[in-house]
This record gives sequence, C-alpha cells and structure tokens, in this order.
Amino acid sequence: MEFVTLNNGLKMPQLGFGVWQVPDDLAADAVAKAIETGYRSIDTAMIYQNEKGVGKAIKDSGIPREELFITTKVWNSDQGFDNTIQAYEESLERLGLEYVDLYLIHWPTPNFDQYVDTYKALEKLYKEGRVRAIGVCNFEIEHLERLLAECEVTPVLNQIECHPYLAQNDLKEFCTKHGIFIEAWSPLDQGGEVLQDEIVQKIAEAHGKSPAQAVLRWHLQNNTIAIPKSVTPSRIEENFQVFDFELSADEMEQINGLNKDRRKGSHPNEMHMR
Repeated sequence: MEFVTLNNGLKMPQLGFGVWQVPDDLAADAVAKAIETGYRSIDTAMIYQNEKGVGKAIKDSGIPREELFITTKVWNSDQGFDNTIQAYEESLERLGLEYVDLYLIHWPTPNFDQYVDTYKALEKLYKEGRVRAIGVCNFEIEHLERLLAECEVTPVLNQIECHPYLAQNDLKEFCTKHGIFIEAWSPLDQGGEVLQDEIVQKIAEAHGKSPAQAVLRWHLQNNTIAIPKSVTPSRIEENFQVFDFELSADEMEQINGLNKDRRKGSHPNEMHMR
C-alpha cells in the first residue's frame, strides 16, 4: 500500500475501497473481501444505505480499528449545524464505531446555502476529537474559496468525480495550492469508455496489466487518492494489484492528454437533491 499524509498530519491509504451502489446485504461480503485483499480504507456514506453492512465487515474482520481508515458523509437533507451533528451520531450507530477517520460533506448544494454551517459542525466534531479529519465532496473552486474564507480548518481532501476523461485540472491545481488532496470517485469512469480507449489499452498491455490497473496507477502517480468500487471478488483483487509497476513519464502524459472534461455524474452546481 502507498500512503499520503493529509494536511493535518494524518496518514491515509492512497487506494481505498468504495461501496457506492452496493446494497447493504452485499456490502458486508464485499468489504470483507476488500479487507482480506489488503484494503484498509473504506469509503461509505449515509445515502448509500449500507453503513450497517460496512460496520459488520469491520467488526468481523479482526483487524485492529486503528489499522483501518473509515470515511462516511453527511447527506444533503441533513445539512445545517445541528442536523449534521445528529447525522454523525446516527452514522456512528449504524457503523457500530466510536469514531470515523474522515467525515465529509457529500455535496455543496449551493442553492440551499447550508454548506458553511455544515462544515462548521464538522469543525466542531474535529476539534472535539470525534473525527480524525474532515473534508468535502464535489466542491468547486468557488465553494472551497468560501470555506477557506469563513471557516478555520482547511479540508484535508475534496472527493470528486475524476478519471482520464474528466481530469479536473483547474480544480486539482487549486486544491494542491491549498494543501487539499483530490480523492477520485468513479476513478475508472464507472467502467466506461476510458477502459476501451486504445491508448489506455496499449499502455496496460505494455505492463502486462489490465486497463483498469493502468488507470488506477495513473491516479496514484498523479498524487490522487482513488476509491474504486466492485462487488466482484476477482475485480476487488485486480484493482489492488497496482503497486508492482510504474507508468513512464511519457505514458503519464499520454493518459493526461485524454481529458475531455466529460462527467458522468451531476455537476455540483446542479445537484439540488435533498
């Protein structure tokens, strides 16, 4: 495993396991397989409705809690200072944990204009030692600028849709300048066209690796945290086998050149879902 050091000094595995769209009754087995494979960072969220399954896998794994890095998120309908504190308590209860390592705001939902108060609740949890780090998801530069101006604790990371067809270069540059890591959700373009791209396939073949492994290696060498998701045991293992090879500078540039600024998910300024 390769690790990054967040801006508060906390070390975080650079490759994690995501459970978006994994039903609760399947989450326990998927996370158990991931932990058995070697993953130590698990990313869930209240809205995924699988925190109980994730918690069961953690409990049953036998891995000491301090060796695991657990992330969950506050959903849009729970934003606001008091609501966020309550949402955190409820997530802990479902997970069966005394704390999470990283607590995130899931979306800025700027038209509701509650993300600053929500982040201040995260700051309270952090200052009380109830979470080890705090951050955000899907924040654009304008949202981050407001947090940096109105809040005290710089987010440790911004979890965003990011893959070779959506490189997010301007946002990455801003975050890097402020010591904020990028964490890529949908790092493999949801298993989409990027894995069929001739350049990706050629680079993967040159290393005796799959296109997915080549793309994950690209993320790691770009200093991005990645959280691929799968419920297929063989893919869970495959996605983890990315530490025994390196892409050359030329190969990195070739993949960098694939950017189309094409997203699969919602644009943060258009996500109004409660």
